[in-house]
Amino acid sequence: MKVIRAGAQHSLKELAVSVMLKGEFEAAYTQADNRLVVATDTMKNTVYILAKEKLGAENEVFGLALGEHFLKTYSQISQVEIGLSERTWERMSPGGRPHPHSFLQDSPAKPFATVNCSRDNLSVESGIEDLLLLKTTGSGFEGYVKDKYTTLPETKERIMATKLKATWSYERSPSSYAATSARILEAMLAVFANNYSPSVQVTLFQMGEAALKTAVEISRIHLAMPNQHCLLVNLSPFGLENHNEIFVPTDEPHGQIEGTVSRDREVSI
Repeated sequence: MKVIRAGAQHSLKELAVSVMLKGEFEAAYTQADNRLVVATDTMKNTVYILAKEKLGAENEVFGLALGEHFLKTYSQISQVEIGLSERTWERMSPGGRPHPHSFLQDSPAKPFATVNCSRDNLSVESGIEDLLLLKTTGSGFEGYVKDKYTTLPETKERIMATKLKATWSYERSPSSYAATSARILEAMLAVFANNYSPSVQVTLFQMGEAALKTAVEISRIHLAMPNQHCLLVNLSPFGLENHNEIFVPTDEPHGQIEGTVSRDREVSI
């Protein structure tokens, strides 16, 4: 956690950081020779020190700085993978006035990034996970395969809910990772909210298309959209009709719908 102090006004950044190193470490496994091993303690302290020096608004930039440091410092390392997952905090506004140093958790959703650095290449992926989305109408599911084990009735009207994880891959560096991520998320949420959904699969593809259209810097996006079912309660035993009012939310069992949409129109499902 880093506190950025500008006088009485404070800002907050909290990250979980993982560092994975690949290189000439065979001897440590096969010969009990630790001469080329970078200690976990060293890696931990490196994250702290570079966080003080370089961590700002954009997690991806910090990840690139970490990867560059390990490659420059240790010749035995061939590749560095940096994982960054952020817990976001929102400034409190008691009485409608933003408080200078008090915060509350913004959302259980976590922005994340993965940076891979090698001697001759680097790649950056960003994304969001554990983002709960729900709309109370504008969704249905019809025309699927039915056999003797099928009990699910077709419907043109249902609640649609999911816990979104989306990962987008950068083809080139944007002027701002944060601004690009915000545009991608805004475009995908607009599709979810505004488009009628005949299935989660269609909505997933349309959200991926919208992300690619709004951010020319990314080459592909992978989305995971598991069903978060809201089951209609049968009130007829009590002489009552349930006009899509009372539901039981449940996440198990669920369909795990995933797909990758890329700029060359290739689709992986």
